[in-house]
Amino acid sequence: MPDRAHAGTAAAPALPERAAPIPDSPFPIPGRPPRRPRIALVAGEASGDLLGAELVVRLRERWPDAEFAGIGGAKMRAAGVETWHDCGELAVMGLAEVLRHLPRLLRLRRETLRRVLAWQPDVFVGIDAPDFNLGLERRLKQRGNIRTVHYVSPSVWAWREGRAATIGRSADRVLCLFPMEPPIYARHGVDARFIGHPLADTLPLDPDRAAARAALGVSDDVPVLALLPGSRLGEIARLGESFLQGAAQVAQRIPNLHVLIPAANPACRGAIERLLAQVRVALPDCRILDGHASEAMIASDVVLLASGTATLEALLAKRPMVIAYRISALTYAIVMGLGMMKTDRYSLPNALAGETVVPELMQHDCTPDNIAREVLAWFEHPERIAALQPRFDTIHRALRQDASARAADAIAEFVDAAR
Repeated sequence: MPDRAHAGTAAAPALPERAAPIPDSPFPIPGRPPRRPRIALVAGEASGDLLGAELVVRLRERWPDAEFAGIGGAKMRAAGVETWHDCGELAVMGLAEVLRHLPRLLRLRRETLRRVLAWQPDVFVGIDAPDFNLGLERRLKQRGNIRTVHYVSPSVWAWREGRAATIGRSADRVLCLFPMEPPIYARHGVDARFIGHPLADTLPLDPDRAAARAALGVSDDVPVLALLPGSRLGEIARLGESFLQGAAQVAQRIPNLHVLIPAANPACRGAIERLLAQVRVALPDCRILDGHASEAMIASDVVLLASGTATLEALLAKRPMVIAYRISALTYAIVMGLGMMKTDRYSLPNALAGETVVPELMQHDCTPDNIAREVLAWFEHPERIAALQPRFDTIHRALRQDASARAADAIAEFVDAAR
């Protein structure tokens, strides 16, 4: 399989041999320089690439001469990581896609395992991508000489809590972005640490709504609905029509309503454009944006969006929202029939608040009528928005922990112990 780590490079460079461990001694060995820290990282998609790059920057503050290698993207390469493969090779979504690419992914994991073992890092960090990384971490942990860290816990708070024990068999330490996660791992005897969420560090505590509207060319005096039906084509196919029909009902009640639809990428934009042409809803002031999801949320009066990380971004933007989601009927039947869902609150804002502060319209409740009703309730009751914003501010401050620095601290403990 071709190595796409560096464009124009025919083959990956040979890995340097790692010096044999030096026996513990209170005296330095003359002529033998101290070994440089080595950290292997594997990120599986763009969000992991960003986390990895920020982590490397923080680790280099401790060890400017440290070596980093593994799988990552452009941001990790820019931070100085030698990437054996690009993270895009791991970015496969959907059951059919995973099955089609499974032989390649398994080969890639075996190759990565060999390279990590040959390179002998002080610690291995798997960044998200649990389907790929947890298996890799488990094999490394079984060897016993490389400590493993899983950065970004899967959503054990929402479903299949038993996964926490399985994750513990792979990772020596789990880095959690949410405060409700470490207690779940503790019940299974797993070392897990809350480090905060990078988005909470990045987004301001007091978003500038006027600046966001100016950047998007939206007048200060018009009502705005931000509509985000998902960042994947499957989500747009399942949710887009209901979202547009619900928004059209809102537009009938809210004069001069402006609807902003951020598209995550060109493929998503095309899917949204086709939906608008097919559904033919009455949305006279509707605009598709190329990206700019954060600005659209901050500029809006209300956000209508699919369940997922975007709900956290809407919370950090301090905007009221309606969360609606629908999965395939078969998947829903399996999840509910096997009792895999362990919470009555599906969304991050409600889970973090510990109560239902924003409406969730899941599966059979995800209808245009219900969507319109809940969106209109925010527009028609501004006092509810005023009560919501301090709750969101409190959550934002709790998540604002300088996550990359705390992640570096947790990883540095393993590096120091290995040197």
